[in-house]
Amino acid sequence: MSLTETSARFRDFAARLLEHEGALVERIEPAGLEGMLPAPLQQALGAPEFVRLGFAAELPPQAQRVSLESDWLERFGRLLDGRGLRLKAVVNAPVPAPSNPERMLEHGLVLQNAVHRLARVTPAWTRYLILIFRYTAISDEKREGVIRLGINLASGSAIDPFADTLLAAVIHEDSAAGATLPPDVQLPPDWTEARLKTFVARALPARVRAHLGQFLNGMQRRLDRDLVRVHEYYSGLRDEALRKLKRQKADSARERLRIESAEREYQVKVADLRQKYDLRVTVELGQTLELVCPVERLEVIVRRRKGERRIALDWNPLARQLEPPPCEWNFATDAVRVVCDDALHLTSPAGHNPCGHCGKEYCRACHPHRCPRCGRA
Repeated sequence: MSLTETSARFRDFAARLLEHEGALVERIEPAGLEGMLPAPLQQALGAPEFVRLGFAAELPPQAQRVSLESDWLERFGRLLDGRGLRLKAVVNAPVPAPSNPERMLEHGLVLQNAVHRLARVTPAWTRYLILIFRYTAISDEKREGVIRLGINLASGSAIDPFADTLLAAVIHEDSAAGATLPPDVQLPPDWTEARLKTFVARALPARVRAHLGQFLNGMQRRLDRDLVRVHEYYSGLRDEALRKLKRQKADSARERLRIESAEREYQVKVADLRQKYDLRVTVELGQTLELVCPVERLEVIVRRRKGERRIALDWNPLARQLEPPPCEWNFATDAVRVVCDDALHLTSPAGHNPCGHCGKEYCRACHPHRCPRCGRA
């Protein structure tokens, strides 16, 4: 999603929230709004009667900036006071059948060690669960952001690539207003708490690292720069003391004490830098959305040696694309999968990496905690 789209959605959210609380709101350009707040809303937000807010890089004249890093996000959070933490919506969008499901499947599912065949395509309904997390990373600098983690409860596929599209469909009043679930629709059941915890524990860390990639690279560059600077300084002190010792051609207790002192101070400075650049990341669940939506379901037969299993892949009409194939290890969102011999689990290639100790390749979905050969994690 582009920055312009994000700013517009944030502005629309703020406008609807303020209007719901009794404010008179008018949208202004670029990507701003102004409002007249009633007295209770002024007190709740800590704001004056008249406010002008801007949500993009370019602000309207005399507008306050509103972003994920500003205190306005916390003000809106206090105003919500726990409302809207869990939402459920039905989007009854028309579902045109995919024109060429075989070709779509050819690009959407790549098996490195197995073959697959399309069995049939049928209309169906599914439930998507989208978890919205807010993370905070603190080191020598601070970084905050939002991660959307989505799962299809029927197929087990991670739908992060089009989670924003589904959220936009719910926000759009014309798409969600008045939508109802047709009678006799069979929906997938809820996942157990243990299964949901496993999903989050395996899927979330990689997403957080991806979001923090530039932040971590910048932090590493600053750390390397400071380590080089400290090393050069104390190496210079040590080399100077060594040169004096050579010129004197005799042991000098004073110079040797200088060398030992420089080495001790160097270790202290390195420890200080480690503490300065120590990274602490906290992640909190902010909101949960359950979206019920019609799909076109592709039933696929996967064959590996003498075994076979059926999996389901859903084509979503809102995103107009096939969801990623299920990954039963870390819920990856690419198209490449490896199939294990024992249970025919589908995982990303990382789910079959060699053991770091004995070198044996094994399925992490079958053995999530330790290598079956050497027993080490």
